[in-house]
Amino acid sequence: MARGIRRKNYDGPREKREDHVQVEGTISQVYAGGQFEVELDGGNSVRAQLCGRMRKFRIRVLLGDRVTVALSPYDLTHGMIVFRAK
Repeated sequence: MARGIRRKNYDGPREKREDHVQVEGTISQVYAGGQFEVELDGGNSVRAQLCGRMRKFRIRVLLGDRVTVALSPYDLTHGMIVFRAK
């Protein structure tokens, strides 16, 4: 990018991260600071937070919502909420 030129609405490449494991679940508890407990379909529960794009566009997540969580393969107890089902 040239010096002095700003691209205001550029979001970067729209590539999916292949190293994350995506699972679906339901919000079972809401904590302070934007943390949520998600009950996964397999019966496990993880603590997750909203991804940056959901915070940017102010997508609200409430108790009982169906969400998609991206889990790191290194720590399967923490995740990032990447999608809220309608």
